Amino acid sequence: MLSHWVRAILQATVYDAAIQTPLDKAPRLSARFNNDIRFKREDLQPVFSFKLRGAYNRISQLNDEQKARGVICASAGNHAQGVAYSAAKLGINNIIVMPTTTPDIKVSAVRALGGNVDLFGDSFDEANRYAIDRAEKEGLTFVPPYDDELVIAGQGTIALELTQQWRDMEYVFVAVGGGGLISGIAAFLGEVAPHVKVVAIEAEGAACLKAALAAGERVKLEQVSLFVDGVAVGQIGEIPFEVVRSQKSDGSGMVIEPEVVTCNNDEVCAAVKDVFEENRSIVEPAGALAIAGMKKYLTEHNIQGKNCVGIVCGANMNFDRLRYIAERTEIGEKKEAVFAVTLPERTGAFLEFCRDLKGRNITEFNYRARSHTAPDSLQPAAIFVGIALKEGEQERQVIANTLVESGYAAHDLTDDEIAKTHIRYLIGGHAGLADEQLFTVAFPERPGALLNFLEKLGQDFNITLFHYRNHGAADGRVLVGLQASATNSRALQDTLNDIGYDCSAVENNIGYQMFLQ
Repeated sequence: MLSHWVRAILQATVYDAAIQTPLDKAPRLSARFNNDIRFKREDLQPVFSFKLRGAYNRISQLNDEQKARGVICASAGNHAQGVAYSAAKLGINNIIVMPTTTPDIKVSAVRALGGNVDLFGDSFDEANRYAIDRAEKEGLTFVPPYDDELVIAGQGTIALELTQQWRDMEYVFVAVGGGGLISGIAAFLGEVAPHVKVVAIEAEGAACLKAALAAGERVKLEQVSLFVDGVAVGQIGEIPFEVVRSQKSDGSGMVIEPEVVTCNNDEVCAAVKDVFEENRSIVEPAGALAIAGMKKYLTEHNIQGKNCVGIVCGANMNFDRLRYIAERTEIGEKKEAVFAVTLPERTGAFLEFCRDLKGRNITEFNYRARSHTAPDSLQPAAIFVGIALKEGEQERQVIANTLVESGYAAHDLTDDEIAKTHIRYLIGGHAGLADEQLFTVAFPERPGALLNFLEKLGQDFNITLFHYRNHGAADGRVLVGLQASATNSRALQDTLNDIGYDCSAVENNIGYQMFLQ
C-alpha cells in the first residue's frame, strides 16, 4: 500500500513546466574523495531552481474558482520566480510580494517571467504578512515556499527521478532552508529506497533544522546570516519538520541522518568553484551548499567507495557576488591561511620572514609603516599575510609553530570574519584614538541606506572608520568606528539600536588591535 507522501509525489503535476534534470558525473570530486559523486542538476530548470516543481504542483491543482481569483506569494528569491513562471504558464493572475530591499536584478527577473511585483516592507517577514493579509482580503490563494503538502510533493519528484536514474545511489546530500526540499526527498526515499541515507546540509548562520532537532521542537533563530540567501530561513517549516523527524526505515536506522552538517561561507564559496570546475556552471551559494556539506561529511566520516548524489538546487547568482566568492575559495578549500604577524621594523626584516617560511608561497601581504618621531622609537611592524597551504588544514598549526619558533608573534586570522571581510583592506596604520568603538552593521542594499544611517546617527558621534564592500547580497556588510566617551557610550548604543539596522559591537578583535586601533 502506497503511503500518503509517495502517492502525492507520484501524482504531482510538475512536468508541464519543469524538466527531468540530468544526473551528471563529477569526475574531479569523485577522484579527490574516492567516491562516485554525481550532481542532480536542478540549476537547469527553466527558472534555474528546483522551486518551480513545488510552485507549479501547488498552483496547477487549484480548482477553477481559485484559478480565476489568482495567486499570491511573498519571496525575494527562487520561489518568486517559480510562482511567476507557473502562474504565467497556466494563464493565472499572480502577485509577487517582494521586500523593498530586493535588488533590482531579482525584481526584473520575476517580472520577465510574468510576475506582477508588489514591493512592500523592509524585510521578508513584513512582505510575508502583507501577502497573507492580501490573500485573505482579496480571495487570492497564498502559495507558501515550503510549508505546504503539495509544494513538498512537487519537490519530492526529484527523489522519484533519482531512483530511476541511479538505482545504486547510497547517499543524497540536500541543502535545507525551510525544509520543503529535504522533506519531499526523504518522504519518498524512506518508502521506496530506505537504504539510501539522506544528509541535511545547512549554512552555519541559518541552521534552523539543527536547532529544532536539538530542542525537539521548532525554534526561531534570533539572527540569520544572509550570504547563503536561498536557505536564509529563521525557522524550519511545521510540515517539513514533522516529516524529517518521522522518517525511519524498516529498522536499519534513520533515512535522514541524525547529524546535520553545517558549512561556513568559505566552504560554500569553495563548493561554488567545485561545481564550476565540474560542469562550467556558476551556481548560487545555496545551489552549492549540498556539495560543500557532502565534501565535509565524506572527509569527517572517512567515507570511500560509495555512490553519492549532491542536489545542485539553484543558479540564480547575482554577478556582483563573484568577486567575494573568488576571494574566499582558497580559504574554503583549506589551501590558504591568513595570519597577523609582528616583524621587527628594520631593513631586511621582510626578506628574513620569507626565508623563515621555508619556501612556502605568500598569497597576500599587507603592510604600512607607522610614523615615528625618532629612529630609536621604532615599534614592531604588524603585517597581514596570506600563506598557501600544501597539506590542508593541519598545515596551519605547523606554520604557526614555525613562526613562533622563528621568534615572531603570530595570530591565525583564517577563521576571523572581520579580518577577512574588512581589515585586510584597511591596512594603513593606527589612528591612536583611545575612545573609538567598533561595530559591524548590516546595511540594506538600497539607495538611501547610508543617508538614513547618517541622519539617524546625527552629529553627536564622530565616524573614525568606515569600510563597505558590495557582495551582491540583500545586505551590505559595513565596519564602522565611532568615537564615544564614557559619558555618552550608552547614548551611542541607544542611537544605533534606534536606526533599525542589524548592529553588533566588536570587542577584543586581534586584527583590529594590531592594525587599526
